[in-house]
Amino acid sequence: MSINKLFKQLKTEIIMNMEVVCLGTASTVPSKKKNHSGYLIKTERHKILLDCGEGIQRQFKLAEENATRLTHVLLTHWHEDHTIGLTPLLKTIGMNSYSQTLKIYGPKHTKEKIELLQRIYNPFKIKMEVKEVDTGPVYEDKDIRIEAQHMDHGMPTLAYKIILKEVLRIDKSKIKKLKLPNSPLIGDLQKGKDIVYNGKKIKSKDVTYLQEGKILTVILDTAMNNNTISFAKGSDLLICESTYAENESEQAKEYKHLTTEQSATIAKKAKVKKLALVHISEKHIHRIPQMLKEAKKVFKNTLIPEDLDVLKV
Repeated sequence: MSINKLFKQLKTEIIMNMEVVCLGTASTVPSKKKNHSGYLIKTERHKILLDCGEGIQRQFKLAEENATRLTHVLLTHWHEDHTIGLTPLLKTIGMNSYSQTLKIYGPKHTKEKIELLQRIYNPFKIKMEVKEVDTGPVYEDKDIRIEAQHMDHGMPTLAYKIILKEVLRIDKSKIKKLKLPNSPLIGDLQKGKDIVYNGKKIKSKDVTYLQEGKILTVILDTAMNNNTISFAKGSDLLICESTYAENESEQAKEYKHLTTEQSATIAKKAKVKKLALVHISEKHIHRIPQMLKEAKKVFKNTLIPEDLDVLKV
């Protein structure tokens, strides 16, 4: 690899962080502009789909994303508007030479439901690792950690937290100035090791910097409960359901959902940096500005994304 190609690679690594493609932001009934729930979480080495409502395959195409690159699927709960798109998605990637082992995580009964889908529609032609998860760690490698927490929605329901770990990055301008070749020496520097090049000692701390980690928390269908605030605490971005308007707290309580005011309160008390409201009821589709205003009264840094919007974490 030439030194120019190396710098291009380093630049890409520095720019790439974590982002969320909003494939679907509707609630129970989709609308002309909002698809059923689905969120593609992208890091340098992972493509994580959180929930898979009806029509998610088409949303992948509209977003110009490749579903065959998925590494994980996280399911919050087994209501149809969050899972009915799973069968066609798995069928499609099975027909497109998916070569990885897809890791699927969900609440209690996830294994038996996926087995039932395969009995109905024939086995999915991909390698899968299906795990039912509880509160606590779900998955971890050198780049990310995924955690889950119970929510209150009248059935086994989870919220998820994706933590992008801090990482030591190479300062490409300093590497270029030192005329270091592409070699394992650069890898050693990025691991925090000092090296010797042309008889001169180069300290890792002089040519690297620490890229801070990021926290994304996604809380979908749930009633207000103590876990919401503690689980979202310190998040850089909180994606949170807001099915009902501020004056519909009784309906929210009855159907175990959140209002705009409750979602904003979670963000405020959890001291998150940014809040994205999703899963807004179809009947409020023409009241988006008003619902945003309601939330901003409590938590200023709030937005309501459209389908296919990309949120930076």
